Order: sequence, then structure tokens, then C-alpha cells
Amino acid sequence: MPANSITSTNFNNLKLFKQGKVRDVYEVENYYLIVATDRLSAFDVIMNEGIPDKGKILNRISKFWFDFTKDIIANHLISSNADDYPRECLPYKEILRDRSMLVKKAELIPIECIVRGFITGSGLVDYKKTGMICGIKLPEGLVESEKLPSPIFTPSTKAEIGLHDENITEQDAEKIIGKEAFQFIKNAAIEIYTKASEYALEKGIIIADTKMEFGYYNGNIILIDELLTPDSSRFWPLNEYEKGKSQNSFDKQYVRDYLLSINFNKRPPAPPLPEEVILNTSKKYTEALYKLTGETL
Repeated sequence: MPANSITSTNFNNLKLFKQGKVRDVYEVENYYLIVATDRLSAFDVIMNEGIPDKGKILNRISKFWFDFTKDIIANHLISSNADDYPRECLPYKEILRDRSMLVKKAELIPIECIVRGFITGSGLVDYKKTGMICGIKLPEGLVESEKLPSPIFTPSTKAEIGLHDENITEQDAEKIIGKEAFQFIKNAAIEIYTKASEYALEKGIIIADTKMEFGYYNGNIILIDELLTPDSSRFWPLNEYEKGKSQNSFDKQYVRDYLLSINFNKRPPAPPLPEEVILNTSKKYTEALYKLTGETL
């Protein structure tokens, strides 16, 4: 494993709240401390190898987008500067630097909030079978990677680690979280996607789709988790885009494509990733960071 990959954290002085596919979340005073590791999951299976600097890149990109969209909706970010964290975090400061966020302790709203601007992935599979995605009727004759007439909001269930999220209809989502909350989230998610995708296009990146999460904080709905990263979104290079086929990408689709090429059955245990795949994935994430923010590590 590359020396600069961190695939797990073990902060004995802090209370571990939960461990996700990529992030370890600790409870610190009245906050959550979210640590972005270099773990990578594909088809909901966590790979054995880390992707160098991936967690730092995810953290930087999320921070950028949280600031970019704060006029649309409040978010959970308090600080991403490890020097500002509570005293009990000090022993771990060098690990936390650049790959962590101190955030508000929000109550998760239990649906995945997906906005699609282009037809690909599970949406394309649904469309080919039914002419719809999550119950939304789409024009006939759309081809792979084609731009949709307008962005659509397609919720899914939020599965436990190792299980797959399932696409659901608007009505199903309303039953889970309530009609008022659903409409608020839907409108906010589409507005965020629209603003971000227009900006990204100027930087040479098509945001084909993205997944967001929301939560309740002091009675209000806010944006939480990560935002518009190569893990939660499909980023396509604008200069290579051509509808009717799959696209090159700045995200983990590259790893998915490798796994499909070796006929991975999409179940644990994960196969080993060749060093070439690991390093190329790291380069793609790094390039996405630079194109979107102008920043380098």
C-alpha cells in the first residue's frame, strides 16, 4: 500500500460514532469530527488498497462546494482547520490536517438525494426497461450519456455498508421523510446541482449526476456529509464528451470499469487493485481538484 495512504483511523481518546465506506466519524464535545480516509468503495465493496491523498482531495472539494452553495442552503461545516479543533483532537492533529471537518451534529434524513443531468448508470438501466427513472417519465430515444431536458431528482434508499441503495419514487420518499421535507430537499438539491454544474462547465467538467445528504439541525434542514466530490458524483471531461457511449471520467468510474473488465462479482472480498489503477485513480482525483478549485495538494 502506498506510504501516504490512510485507510483507517484509531483515535483512542475520541468516541467513534460510526465508520462509513470512506469516512470515520467521531463525537467530539457537541460536534461530529468527520475524517476522510483514503479508502475507496466500488459497487458498495470497500477495496483493500487506499488511493493516495484521496481523503484530502475529497475534503478540499467538499469545503469548496459548501462555501460555493451556502447562499442556497446552510451546511454543517464549522471548521476544516485542525488547529481550531477541541483540545482532545490535538494528539491526532497531523493526521487530521487537510482531511477532516468539524461539523454540526445534525440528524440524518434517511434518503440518498440524487440529481441527474445526464442519463447514465442505474438511471440508464431503469430507462431502458421502463422509459422512466424513479417513476419520472422521460422522452423516448435517449441514448447513453445524453443530457436530460432538465435535471431530475431521483431519490434512493440509504443502505447499510455492503448493501446496495435502491432507487425509489417520489411518493416512496415522501412516505419515508414527509412531503414537506421532501419538496424542500428536492428544490434545494436541484438548485445546488444547477449552480455547481454551470460553474464546473466553465472549468471543463461536466457533472453528470451527484448524490447529496441532508439533515435536521435546530429544527431546520441543512446540507451535510460530502458535496460534489469525485466519490459522490460523475465528473466527465467536457472536451472528450460524446453522447451514445460511456465517458472517461475524473471519478471512481475508472476503478469500476477495471473491476468490470476482470468480471468482479460486486461482492466482498474485493480483488487486489494493480498499482497502475491506484496511481491513475489518484491522478484523476488530483486533476478534478485542480480544475474545479485551482488548488493543488
